[in-house]
Amino acid sequence: MLDYVIRNGQVVDGTGAPARKADVGIAGGRIVAVGEVADRGAVELDATGLVVAPGIVDPHTHYDAQLFWDPSASPSNLHGVTTVIAGNCGFTLAPIKAEDHDYIRRMMAKVEGMPLAALEDGITWDWESFADYLGRLEGNLGVNAGFLVGHCAVRRWVMGHDRADQVATDDEVAAMTRLLAESIEAGGLGFSSSQSRTHSDGDGNPITSRYADRREMLAFCEVVRDHPGTTLEYITNGCLDTFSDEEIDLMVAMTTTARRPLNWNVLTVDSRTPEKVERQLEASSRAAEAGGRIVALTMPTLVPMNMSFRTFCALFLIPGWGEVMNLPVEERMAQLRDPAVRAHLDELAHSKDAGVFRRLSHWANYIIGDTYSEANTGLSWRDVGSIAEEQGKDPFDTLVDIVLADDLRTVLWPKASDGDDASWALRATVWDDPRAMIGGSDAGAHLDRMCGTNYPTSFLSDCLRRRKLVSMERAIQMMTQAPARLFGLVDRGRVAEGMRADLFVFDPVTVGSEPARLVDDLPGGTNRLVADATGVVRVLVNGVETVVDGKATGATPGTLLRSGRDTETVDPAA
Repeated sequence: MLDYVIRNGQVVDGTGAPARKADVGIAGGRIVAVGEVADRGAVELDATGLVVAPGIVDPHTHYDAQLFWDPSASPSNLHGVTTVIAGNCGFTLAPIKAEDHDYIRRMMAKVEGMPLAALEDGITWDWESFADYLGRLEGNLGVNAGFLVGHCAVRRWVMGHDRADQVATDDEVAAMTRLLAESIEAGGLGFSSSQSRTHSDGDGNPITSRYADRREMLAFCEVVRDHPGTTLEYITNGCLDTFSDEEIDLMVAMTTTARRPLNWNVLTVDSRTPEKVERQLEASSRAAEAGGRIVALTMPTLVPMNMSFRTFCALFLIPGWGEVMNLPVEERMAQLRDPAVRAHLDELAHSKDAGVFRRLSHWANYIIGDTYSEANTGLSWRDVGSIAEEQGKDPFDTLVDIVLADDLRTVLWPKASDGDDASWALRATVWDDPRAMIGGSDAGAHLDRMCGTNYPTSFLSDCLRRRKLVSMERAIQMMTQAPARLFGLVDRGRVAEGMRADLFVFDPVTVGSEPARLVDDLPGGTNRLVADATGVVRVLVNGVETVVDGKATGATPGTLLRSGRDTETVDPAA
């Protein structure tokens, strides 16, 4: 008798091949038969009318902290995700010294939007090495999870506070590379880093990895090269706008030095700036010519993101805005009441120097969410443009007056400015380009600001019932086999005999996502945005049900993915 048999489903195996009717038999956490399965199962599921697909592999998450208090990685699990890659953007919780706990917590709260109270109350912080950190998670995961080793933690361990903003000496580089090697040998999947100008620590200072020179970056890549089953992830200024020649040169040098793929997050696609898309993908072409591989992650959905003038968000990153937005709240409000300051901020947001942040300057398109003052009664879920017209004021003045009345607490929802048909057509072209890959949810980060975790079900809904830009089979391949291959996952990403039984069973008629909603379920009484799924019948991780009819079971059958054991080396030149 088998452990589990799924019968009569439409199997979409992850390779892009057409769906076919078949049974799937599972034993010992692996798929042992695909086709007509004669053996009975201890558990049987009639999947008539349902799709049986590989579990989704999310290549860009920040579940480094959340998995301690939520092993299921919710709400990703509800949307078919069975494997997550964390430790991205150079941010990890290990290695770490006891005296740096507060610094790392505040940095993660600032750059990744993890509530400080949740980080303080939801984690024991009883490890130092990367091996110890992984050991705390081993055996208590509802998903398969792999972790890159973050640049900031390694640099903080070696260079501390006093030299955080300095170029490393040769001795410091040697110490950091030894620490990276130890961390990878413990199971780290590779190396991640950020040199983005938008990334600052909890004190408002540039994160320490921004001071790394080319010598330091390539030294880390040499370590990655020397360890099997590893990879690179990198964030730089060009990820926000467009790559400079120097950035492309460094990224190409990184992938060719490491002899590993490098992925970066996130490629935004807008029909108004097609030249930006091609410029960013040029990095991939240059890498291929040199024998390397650079992959741009790009989302297949538009991720709603809320904002506030009170707490850190993308508005704070508009060049020039920081001088006002980083002031204490009362001083910030005083500045925002000054017409000259308002005019200057508006001008900065529309300027060429604003780069990608110019898309935030369409003030009339902002939807007013939750409000907190009597003066704003009746304004919720209306757009600023209509309110401004009604009040006979400029849209930016209208917006600022609203948030001032709420002591800056107003929740704002900018309308997407890139949801036109031409942008969607361009996205479909990018999805089919080998230089790009679906991903970039940021799951586990920016918890009260955005909810990208639902992209698998939202994308499938779009493919099956709305725009139908790609086939269901191709969409599933892009979210399963493609990321599994990028990271060299040896037995995941396909429905085939011998593979791990990570499976996603859904109803193609109803699969989709509910709207995001705010819930107060984080440690320390803090909140986050979540979205429930529709049409998700089962999710299995290593052959065990983790989601049944859209509800998590609480099971923890996930594997802590370790480099060289659960991954194989991916040749970037192949």
